[in-house]
Amino acid sequence: MRKLKNNELDRLNVEEFKEATKTPIIIVLDNIRSLNNIGSVFRTSDAFLIEKIYLCGITATPPHKDIHKTALGATDSVAWEYVEDTVTLVEKLNTEGVVTVAIEQADNATMLNDFSVSSDKKYALIFGNEVKGVQQKVVSASNNVIEIPQYGTKHSLNISVSVGVVVWDFFAKLSR
Repeated sequence: MRKLKNNELDRLNVEEFKEATKTPIIIVLDNIRSLNNIGSVFRTSDAFLIEKIYLCGITATPPHKDIHKTALGATDSVAWEYVEDTVTLVEKLNTEGVVTVAIEQADNATMLNDFSVSSDKKYALIFGNEVKGVQQKVVSASNNVIEIPQYGTKHSLNISVSVGVVVWDFFAKLSR
Protein backbone atom coordinates (compact mmCIF):
# COMPACT_ATOMS: atom_id res chain seq x y z
CA MET A 1 0.00 0.00 0.00
CA ARG A 2 1.32 3.44 -0.98
CA LYS A 3 0.44 6.71 0.69
CA LEU A 4 -1.20 9.13 -1.74
CA LYS A 5 0.24 12.55 -2.52
CA ASN A 6 -1.96 15.63 -2.15
CA ASN A 7 -2.20 16.07 -5.93
CA GLU A 8 -3.64 12.52 -6.20
CA LEU A 9 -6.56 13.20 -3.84
CA ASP A 10 -8.81 14.86 -6.44
CA ARG A 11 -10.11 17.57 -4.09
CA LEU A 12 -12.33 20.48 -5.09
CA ASN A 13 -10.90 23.95 -5.50
CA VAL A 14 -12.60 26.84 -3.65
CA GLU A 15 -14.82 27.76 -6.60
CA GLU A 16 -15.91 24.14 -7.11
CA PHE A 17 -16.61 23.84 -3.36
CA LYS A 18 -18.85 26.92 -3.44
CA GLU A 19 -20.83 25.47 -6.38
CA ALA A 20 -21.06 21.93 -4.98
CA THR A 21 -24.23 20.53 -3.45
CA LYS A 22 -23.82 20.89 0.30
CA THR A 23 -24.60 18.51 3.11
CA PRO A 24 -27.81 19.83 4.75
CA ILE A 25 -26.00 20.76 7.96
CA ILE A 26 -25.36 24.16 9.51
CA ILE A 27 -22.92 24.57 12.39
CA VAL A 28 -23.65 27.11 15.12
CA LEU A 29 -20.78 28.06 17.44
CA ASP A 30 -22.10 29.54 20.68
CA ASN A 31 -19.42 31.64 22.41
CA ILE A 32 -16.32 29.64 21.47
CA ARG A 33 -13.17 31.10 23.05
CA SER A 34 -10.37 29.24 21.28
CA LEU A 35 -9.43 30.49 17.85
CA ASN A 36 -7.74 27.16 17.15
CA ASN A 37 -11.05 25.38 17.84
CA ILE A 38 -12.84 27.75 15.47
CA GLY A 39 -10.27 27.02 12.76
CA SER A 40 -10.65 23.28 13.30
CA VAL A 41 -14.41 23.58 12.89
CA PHE A 42 -13.90 25.36 9.56
CA ARG A 43 -11.59 22.60 8.39
CA THR A 44 -13.99 19.83 9.40
CA SER A 45 -16.85 21.75 7.76
CA ASP A 46 -14.88 21.93 4.53
CA ALA A 47 -14.19 18.18 4.63
CA PHE A 48 -17.91 17.33 4.86
CA LEU A 49 -19.31 20.06 2.55
CA ILE A 50 -21.15 21.79 5.40
CA GLU A 51 -23.58 24.44 4.19
CA LYS A 52 -22.68 27.26 6.61
CA ILE A 53 -21.13 28.16 9.95
CA TYR A 54 -22.68 30.76 12.26
CA LEU A 55 -20.23 32.37 14.67
CA CYS A 56 -22.13 33.75 17.67
CA GLY A 57 -21.43 35.86 20.75
CA ILE A 58 -17.73 36.05 21.67
CA THR A 59 -16.76 33.61 18.89
CA ALA A 60 -14.03 35.28 16.83
CA THR A 61 -14.36 35.69 13.08
CA PRO A 62 -11.93 35.42 10.18
CA PRO A 63 -9.56 36.76 9.16
CA HIS A 64 -7.32 35.96 12.12
CA LYS A 65 -3.95 34.24 12.06
CA ASP A 66 -4.87 31.79 14.85
CA ILE A 67 -8.05 30.72 13.04
CA HIS A 68 -6.13 30.41 9.77
CA LYS A 69 -3.47 28.28 11.49
CA THR A 70 -5.90 25.38 11.93
CA ALA A 71 -8.44 26.19 9.18
CA LEU A 72 -5.73 26.04 6.49
CA GLY A 73 -7.81 28.10 4.05
CA ALA A 74 -11.23 26.61 4.86
CA THR A 75 -12.44 30.09 5.83
CA ASP A 76 -12.32 30.83 2.09
CA SER A 77 -14.43 27.83 1.08
CA VAL A 78 -17.04 27.43 3.84
CA ALA A 79 -19.77 30.08 4.04
CA TRP A 80 -19.95 31.80 7.41
CA GLU A 81 -21.76 34.62 9.14
CA TYR A 82 -21.45 36.39 12.49
CA VAL A 83 -24.64 36.69 14.57
CA GLU A 84 -24.39 38.32 17.97
CA ASP A 85 -27.24 36.52 19.75
CA THR A 86 -27.43 32.72 19.47
CA VAL A 87 -31.01 32.48 20.77
CA THR A 88 -32.27 34.89 18.11
CA LEU A 89 -30.50 32.83 15.44
CA VAL A 90 -31.91 29.52 16.74
CA GLU A 91 -35.44 30.95 16.83
CA LYS A 92 -35.00 32.22 13.24
CA LEU A 93 -33.72 28.81 12.06
CA ASN A 94 -36.68 27.13 13.78
CA THR A 95 -39.13 29.35 11.85
CA GLU A 96 -37.33 28.43 8.61
CA GLY A 97 -37.97 24.73 9.26
CA VAL A 98 -34.36 23.90 10.17
CA VAL A 99 -34.10 21.23 12.87
CA THR A 100 -32.04 22.83 15.64
CA VAL A 101 -29.98 20.46 17.74
CA ALA A 102 -27.96 21.50 20.80
CA ILE A 103 -25.03 19.19 21.50
CA GLU A 104 -25.09 19.10 25.28
CA GLN A 105 -25.49 16.94 28.35
CA ALA A 106 -29.05 17.51 29.50
CA ASP A 107 -31.93 15.62 31.04
CA ASN A 108 -33.89 13.73 28.38
CA ALA A 109 -31.11 14.25 25.80
CA THR A 110 -30.99 11.69 23.01
CA MET A 111 -27.73 9.81 22.70
CA LEU A 112 -26.03 10.51 19.37
CA ASN A 113 -26.11 6.87 18.30
CA ASP A 114 -29.89 6.77 18.92
CA PHE A 115 -30.72 9.98 17.01
CA SER A 116 -32.38 9.39 13.63
CA VAL A 117 -31.48 11.71 10.77
CA SER A 118 -33.76 12.32 7.79
CA SER A 119 -32.36 13.21 4.37
CA ASP A 120 -35.30 15.54 3.67
CA LYS A 121 -34.46 17.85 6.59
CA LYS A 122 -31.78 20.46 7.24
CA TYR A 123 -30.04 20.42 10.63
CA ALA A 124 -28.35 23.14 12.66
CA LEU A 125 -25.88 21.60 15.11
CA ILE A 126 -25.15 23.91 18.03
CA PHE A 127 -21.86 23.61 19.92
CA GLY A 128 -21.06 25.57 23.06
CA ASN A 129 -18.34 27.26 25.01
CA GLU A 130 -15.33 25.20 26.09
CA VAL A 131 -16.14 25.66 29.80
CA LYS A 132 -19.87 26.37 30.08
CA GLY A 133 -21.19 24.50 27.04
CA VAL A 134 -24.28 25.61 25.14
CA GLN A 135 -26.15 28.36 27.01
CA GLN A 136 -29.29 27.08 28.80
CA LYS A 137 -31.49 29.56 26.93
CA VAL A 138 -30.11 28.17 23.65
CA VAL A 139 -30.72 24.58 24.78
CA SER A 140 -34.30 25.57 25.67
CA ALA A 141 -34.83 27.19 22.24
CA SER A 142 -33.53 24.13 20.35
CA ASN A 143 -35.78 21.44 18.86
CA ASN A 144 -33.55 18.62 20.16
CA VAL A 145 -30.64 17.94 22.46
CA ILE A 146 -28.07 15.30 21.59
CA GLU A 147 -25.44 13.93 23.94
CA ILE A 148 -22.28 12.21 22.75
CA PRO A 149 -21.93 8.96 24.71
CA GLN A 150 -18.80 8.92 26.86
CA TYR A 151 -17.60 6.05 29.02
CA GLY A 152 -14.46 7.30 30.76
CA THR A 153 -13.81 9.65 33.67
CA LYS A 154 -13.95 13.01 31.86
CA HIS A 155 -17.14 15.04 31.57
CA SER A 156 -16.68 16.41 28.07
CA LEU A 157 -14.78 16.39 24.80
CA ASN A 158 -12.95 19.28 23.18
CA ILE A 159 -15.34 21.33 21.03
CA SER A 160 -13.46 20.58 17.81
CA VAL A 161 -13.50 16.85 18.59
CA SER A 162 -17.24 17.04 19.36
CA VAL A 163 -17.87 18.72 16.00
CA GLY A 164 -15.90 16.00 14.21
CA VAL A 165 -17.76 13.19 15.97
CA VAL A 166 -21.26 14.63 15.46
CA VAL A 167 -20.72 15.82 11.88
CA TRP A 168 -19.29 12.43 10.89
CA ASP A 169 -22.25 10.65 12.49
CA PHE A 170 -24.81 12.88 10.72
CA PHE A 171 -22.92 12.64 7.41
CA ALA A 172 -22.79 8.85 7.62
CA LYS A 173 -26.50 8.61 8.46
CA LEU A 174 -27.41 11.01 5.63
CA SER A 175 -25.25 9.05 3.16
CA ARG A 176 -27.09 5.76 3.72
